[in-house]
Amino acid sequence: MAEAADFQGTSPSPARRWLRRTGAVLAGTPLLAGLLQLPAGSSAEAAPRAASDDGSVAVSVDSLTPSAPSDGDTVTVSGTITNKGKKAVTDASVGLRVGSLLDTRSSIDTVAKNSGDVDSPVGAEIDDKYTEKFAKLAPGVSQPYTISVPADELDLGQDGVYDLSVTLTGETSDQPWEQTLGVRHTFLPWQPDDLDTKTKTTFMWPLISTVHMTAETGSDEEQTPVFHDDELAAEISPGGRLDRMVALGKDLDVTWVIDPDLLASVEAMTTRYEIPGQSADDTNVVGGHQEVAKRWLTEVQKAVADKEVVALPFGDPDLASLAHHGTSVTGSLRHLKEATDVAARTVESILHVAPSTDYAWPVEGAVDPSIIKVSTSAGADKVIVRGDTFESGRDLTYTPTAPRPIGGGTTAVVTDARLSTVFDGDMTRASASSQAVQRFLAQSLTLALQTDRPRSVVVAPQRTPSAAQAQTMAEAIGTLQDSTWSQPQALTAAAKSKPDPAAGTEVPPASAYPKSLRKQELPRSAFEQIARTQDKLDRFKVILSDQSRVVTPFGRALNRGMAASWRGRPAEAAIYRSGVETYLDTLSGQVRLIEKSETKLSGRSATIPVTVQNNLVQGVEHLVLRLSSTNPTRLQIDGNAYEEQPVAVSGGHSQSVKFTTNANANGRATVIAQLYTQDGRPYGQPVTFDVKVTEITATVMLVIGGGVLLLVLAGFRMYTQRKRAAARQAGEREQEDAADEADADADDDAKNPEASGRRPTQESAPDTREDTPEQPSDPAPDTAPESADPSGTGERVDR
Repeated sequence: MAEAADFQGTSPSPARRWLRRTGAVLAGTPLLAGLLQLPAGSSAEAAPRAASDDGSVAVSVDSLTPSAPSDGDTVTVSGTITNKGKKAVTDASVGLRVGSLLDTRSSIDTVAKNSGDVDSPVGAEIDDKYTEKFAKLAPGVSQPYTISVPADELDLGQDGVYDLSVTLTGETSDQPWEQTLGVRHTFLPWQPDDLDTKTKTTFMWPLISTVHMTAETGSDEEQTPVFHDDELAAEISPGGRLDRMVALGKDLDVTWVIDPDLLASVEAMTTRYEIPGQSADDTNVVGGHQEVAKRWLTEVQKAVADKEVVALPFGDPDLASLAHHGTSVTGSLRHLKEATDVAARTVESILHVAPSTDYAWPVEGAVDPSIIKVSTSAGADKVIVRGDTFESGRDLTYTPTAPRPIGGGTTAVVTDARLSTVFDGDMTRASASSQAVQRFLAQSLTLALQTDRPRSVVVAPQRTPSAAQAQTMAEAIGTLQDSTWSQPQALTAAAKSKPDPAAGTEVPPASAYPKSLRKQELPRSAFEQIARTQDKLDRFKVILSDQSRVVTPFGRALNRGMAASWRGRPAEAAIYRSGVETYLDTLSGQVRLIEKSETKLSGRSATIPVTVQNNLVQGVEHLVLRLSSTNPTRLQIDGNAYEEQPVAVSGGHSQSVKFTTNANANGRATVIAQLYTQDGRPYGQPVTFDVKVTEITATVMLVIGGGVLLLVLAGFRMYTQRKRAAARQAGEREQEDAADEADADADDDAKNPEASGRRPTQESAPDTREDTPEQPSDPAPDTAPESADPSGTGERVDR
C-alpha cells in the first residue's frame, strides 16, 4: 500500500525511494542470516524480548514540530529514551523511520493502539546522518534526544497521513547484535497544498464546572451566598483550570458552550461569600477572592466578544437521567423548562452577549428516543449527539456531515467521535499530549481526503477538560485552523448546513444506550426528593412578603441538584439535595405557633390568646390561624366548633391572636391551633392544649348577686343623702337673705318715718310682755329653736 501511494506523489522520485528501501532490506539480510545460524537455545533466549510489546527501552515522543509540516520545513522530533531492562544497552542509536501511508481512519486507530509495539511494522530508516548515538544506556537511566530532518528528506509523496516512528536500536550483553529495543509510533500529516474543498470544523469550547453554591444565603440585605467548598476559587485563579480555558480559548475560533450556573457562581464571589465551618476572619468570607472573580469574568467577556455562545440550561441538567428516571416524577420537566428559561437571562446579564439556547447536550452525546424527547421538551430543537452512538449510514465510505434531521423539526448534530475523544486521558505527560495532537490532526486530514463533498464536522470534547487537556486541545485547534485542509465554522452554521441524504437518521433504541453511562445516572429517588422540596417551597413562598429572597436561591439549587456533574458521585449528590431540603425546612420552621400549657376557664365565656412567632427577616402574610375545639358540646369557639382569623407578622416579631370561647359544661376540652395558607393547606405543626372548664353554681350566683345588690343600695343611699343636704343648704341661704332684707327696711323706717309714709305699728314695737299670747298672724322667728341634738351633716348652726 505504501509503495503504491508513493508512486502517486510528486516529491522524491519513486526510483530513489525504491533504492533506499531496497537498501534497507539488503542491509538487514546479514543480520537475518546470522539469526538463522543461531543455535536453538539462542533462539529461545531471544523470545522474551519479542514477547514484550514495548521492548526493553521506552521511547517517548514529547514534541513534533511543526505538527503538520509543509514544503521547506524542517521536522524536529524530541523526547526521551529510558532503559527499562536489567542489562546495559550499548551502541544505541535513535533514528526516524517513515512508514506506510495511513489512508483510513481505522488504520490510524490501529497504529495508535500499538504505538509502542516493537513488533509492529516500521518503515525504512532515514539517512544515518539524522540519528543520535549513545555509547551506553545503563539500566533505569533516561536520556533526551532531538532529531531534526528537512521535510524533503522524509520521502513523503502522496498527500495524507504517514506513520512516523522513532526507534532505538542497540545491543545487550546477552544479545550482542543490533536489534530494535524500543519504538514509538506517531503521525505525520502531509498536505502542503490547499485542498479544493476544505472541511468546515466546529470545535465546542466548554466552560462548565461542578456545583459549588448552596441554597443558603445570609440574612443581610445582600443575601450573602454560601458555598459548600472553595474549589471554584482555585479553578478561576491564575493557572487554574477555568483560567486556562479562558486564556487559551480567547485566541481560538471556537464556539463557547457555557453553563450559566458557573457565571452566576463566580458573580456571587465578586462581593463576599461564606463557607460553613469557617470563621469570619477567613479571606473568602470578607471577599478575599473578590478581585480574582472580577478579573475572570472580565476575561470571559473579552474572550466571547464577537464569538458564538451557546448557553446550556442552568446547572447543566443530566438529560439522560431525567429521561430514564425523572419523567415519571411529577414536576421534573418543569425544572428543565425553568433552567432553560433562566439560562439566556443569566448569560446576557453577565457577559453582555445574546446566547443561543437551541441546543441540548446529553452526557457524552449518547441518546435514545426518550432522551431526544426530554431534550427538546424545554424548547431546544438541536441535540448534540456523538457519532459512535449514531449510525453513519449504510455503505458510506466517508464520514457524513454533522446535521441529521430526525423528525419533529429536531436536528441531531452528530459530532465526530474520534476527534471528540482524542483528548481524554492524562495530558500532563508531554508524550501523551504530543500524541493526542498528532492523532487529532491525522484523523482530521484523513477525514478531509475521504471525499470532495463539502462537509461540516463538529468536535465536542469532554465537558470539564483539565488545564493540561485544554492546553493540548488549544495546540491542536491552533494548528488545524492554520492548516490547508480545514477551516473553522460556528456551531449554528454547522447545524444549518445541508444534511447528507445518505447519512443515517435513525435514533438508537434504548437497548443501545451504553451500560457504563446508565450505571452513573441519578436515581428516581433523586427526582422524588427534588419534587418534595419543590412542593415545600411552593407552600412556603405564598406566605412571604418578598418571595424572591427564597424562590430564586432555592429554585437554582434545585436545578443544581439535577446537574450532570454529579455522575460518579452519588453520595455527594445525595448530601447536596438533602442539604437543600433541610435548610428549607429550617426556614419554614421559623414561622410557627408558640406552645401553650393547659388553660383554665372559670366562667361561661373567656378569651384565649394564641401566639404566632416569625423569626424570619421578612414579614409573613396570607396566613390564617384556626382554633378548633375537639368537644364543641363542652367548649365552643365563638359559638362554633372552630374560628379562623387572618395573620400577618412582621419579620422578627410575634403576634397574639385572641379567640372568644363559650363553656357549656364542666370538664377538660382539647383545643387545636393550626396555621393555614389562604388556599387551605396546613402550614407548620399544630399546637394542641387543654382547656379546663369550671361551671358556675346557683349558690355562688346568689352570693355574687347579693353582693352586687348591697353595693347598689349603698350607692343609692349615699346619693339621696347628698341630695337632701344640698336642699337644706339652699333653704337656709334663702331664709338668711330674707331676714337681712327685712332688717335693712326696719332701720330705714326708724330713721325717717315720714319719708317712709308709714307710722310705727304694733308688730314693729318692742314687746315687753313676757306672757303675751302668740297670734296666728305673727311671723315666724328668725332663728329656729335650739336643739341639744347634734346638727345634721352639712347643716349650718348659728350661735
